Amino acid sequence: MSLQDRTQRAQKCCDASYITAPQRKKREFAAENTCLTERIEPGLFQLIMTTRGRSRQEGPASQAASGTCPAPVTGGFMSELLLGIDAGGTMVKVTLFDAAGEEVACEHRPNRMSFPHPGWTERDPDAMWRGAAEAVKALLGRSGIDPAKIAAVTPSGYGAGLFLVDGTGAVARPGLGSTDSRALGLIEDWRRSGVAPALSDAIQQAIWPGQTSALLGWFQRHEPETLARTAHVLPCKDFLRFRLTGDISTDPTDAGCAGTLDVARGAYAVDALREAGLGAWIPRLPEIGPATGIAGRVTAEAAALTGLLAGTPVARGVYDVVGCSLASGLRHTDELGVVAGTFSINSTLHRTPCLDPRPTLQCPYPVDGLYLATIATPTSASNLEWLCKTMLQAEAERALAAGRSIYEVCSDLVEQALDRESGAMFLPYLFGGPDGMPGALVGLTAGASLADVLRAVFEGITLAHRTDIDFLLGGARSARPTRALLAGGPSKSNVWSQMFADAIGLPMTVANGSEFGAKGAAMCGAVAVGLQPDLGTAMTAMTRVARSYRPDARRSERLARQHDRYLTMSRRLAGGWAPVPEPAAASFAGAPA
Repeated sequence: MSLQDRTQRAQKCCDASYITAPQRKKREFAAENTCLTERIEPGLFQLIMTTRGRSRQEGPASQAASGTCPAPVTGGFMSELLLGIDAGGTMVKVTLFDAAGEEVACEHRPNRMSFPHPGWTERDPDAMWRGAAEAVKALLGRSGIDPAKIAAVTPSGYGAGLFLVDGTGAVARPGLGSTDSRALGLIEDWRRSGVAPALSDAIQQAIWPGQTSALLGWFQRHEPETLARTAHVLPCKDFLRFRLTGDISTDPTDAGCAGTLDVARGAYAVDALREAGLGAWIPRLPEIGPATGIAGRVTAEAAALTGLLAGTPVARGVYDVVGCSLASGLRHTDELGVVAGTFSINSTLHRTPCLDPRPTLQCPYPVDGLYLATIATPTSASNLEWLCKTMLQAEAERALAAGRSIYEVCSDLVEQALDRESGAMFLPYLFGGPDGMPGALVGLTAGASLADVLRAVFEGITLAHRTDIDFLLGGARSARPTRALLAGGPSKSNVWSQMFADAIGLPMTVANGSEFGAKGAAMCGAVAVGLQPDLGTAMTAMTRVARSYRPDARRSERLARQHDRYLTMSRRLAGGWAPVPEPAAASFAGAPA
């Protein structure tokens, strides 16, 4: 079998999430449309680690000042279905929810990336839009749902990166993913000149290559013709909404993630952007409006492509990390949000922006005037996805034939190995580690089994989250959480969820549902059309705890010792690899929940 054939078969057998029994009827279609994890440059870990040591009005389509309007009425009864669109690194997921937040139907389409040069991560924006439109149309067709019953549509998508359009609305150039690292050299220049520290202070977060502000600087330096062609700079979700409605705007969460927002003031950091040489881009940034505002309505053209009714309200929405946080129920300053996907994403809430430690990302949180501080590194569940798609194809095919997911099989094997003595350790640096170190599996003996290897992978990913969380909680301004909320693929595994609770040492909950990014978007739509008065109330009404885990003292003690070994092994092995040239790279992408 050729490499291409093996890859295609692996794509059909390995899903990026853990498929539970109620989802298995969707398994075949989802599997056919699963694409390989987006490539992340080997150095993407580094700039995050380096920064750890350093310290407008609504547009014409706006509604009333509250950003809400009555829900549409059709056939004498209120429409109460909510459509969420979540465009992630590898997949566009379209999910329909009822007013209680329960999933009604879901469709996926691949969100393919291209890599024209080392470190460049690009995508065709209109291909992403066509995939989203096809998924909406397929969802309506397969479910038989009357589109008149959809009260609101809301997009979400990965944060940072960028999408550029010209004055006619045409795409000015391919879009960029948040794992793009072409701006590394620019950031080093900014560091030497003092621009990076000043900009970081102004936006209250780190400077990293996939950040929109850094990418704009790169285009100004290396592609001035792109600047000349561009009329509007849009984040991922806002490009989709532009195609749905013609509206050009963003919300405070995406503006914060882009590195263009003075997070404390909730307005663009205009002076700092000018000082960074980005003044020409400022008029091209979108107006900022509330996430729960109605930004526009489905146009006739978009209706023909999607099957939605023209005139259906479209809410502005939030970027995917915030959407997952909302759908997880993250609401209080004594809670820790953990999203395990392509990236290890770990977040806490604050009354004022957190400055110690300086987070990778920071943005206003659309609940109770809080701020979301996030530490992120590319060391999470995508490492297991890589293993399954490259080395466990046969096991994946057998699982599929039995109506199961390969990830369920992996969880079963890990459970069998939990109480066995094993020296195996996995360092989840396939997409970049300290000093450019690649991933590593060490400590194997001839008696090791596949179950021992998988247990090491589960533990290594969990301990990577623990490392990031220790940093997030180790500053003078850190939150002091008493419980954690888990989302992402590992949250669908009881074994892995318990392991997270044991490693972090906090009680942990998993909310109902599976498509958290889309659900967070749908919650914004519920508020926009008046089904809920605000997002806090929407969280109470539309999320609930599905499962709870408490740390097991014996296993917590063992994982604490393992974490010490993990840190020691990372330092020692990193010294055996030639360090990457300064600056060390890093980036961030939003989580496919």
